[in-house]
Amino acid sequence: MGGVGVETEIRGFLVSCSLGDSDRRIRVDAVFDGGSAPKPPGLEVAALDRAAVAQQIAFVLEACRFSSMEVAAQALAKLLLAAPAPGESRVGPAALRLTLSEAGGPSLTVEHDAAWAQSGVARELKPWGAVDTVDESADAGIYRLNLAPGAGIPLHVHRVMREEEMVLSDGLLCQGRAAPAGSVRRWPHQVPHRYDNPTDRWQSILCVNAPRFQPGDEIEVDP
Repeated sequence: MGGVGVETEIRGFLVSCSLGDSDRRIRVDAVFDGGSAPKPPGLEVAALDRAAVAQQIAFVLEACRFSSMEVAAQALAKLLLAAPAPGESRVGPAALRLTLSEAGGPSLTVEHDAAWAQSGVARELKPWGAVDTVDESADAGIYRLNLAPGAGIPLHVHRVMREEEMVLSDGLLCQGRAAPAGSVRRWPHQVPHRYDNPTDRWQSILCVNAPRFQPGDEIEVDP
């Protein structure tokens, strides 16, 4: 891949998840290519945080309950090649080779570049920041919720969507309590929840909705 680009990788990462109609043990191998293009002024080429990336892979595979390995691979590729969140001064990987496999079972490899992953990605502005739609399928929607400094997602409930969230950065409050990076929350129907960003920098959350996000099912409630 990529020739002269700098490559970093994650090899042999195992995730137990629901795939198709059964529980599976999936091996994930990912090779990232940094590319050879000069970086834009003021931006840094980010070192791969293997632990954080592995956490996100496991979270998405477990939360989305994908119907097939093919759907899972395409969704993960889009997540791993996503553009930087607001406020991030970094350059992400230029390309990715991703293999999902199961011991004694099927194996699937996909190769994509950042232009493919970011093509048509919508960033929807919100009163509290912005939402990046990473991927949507018949199985689930994957979103990055970006909270602006001093802003907060209002208290709300869901009646239809199943929602699971992983905090991606340090500094957020969930229900008024510290929500460190890597922490995961799963919200049953009708359980009110909110996030606040009391810091002076952007903060992000990785969110999975199943089925995909339905605007009418984000119902604000009184504290």
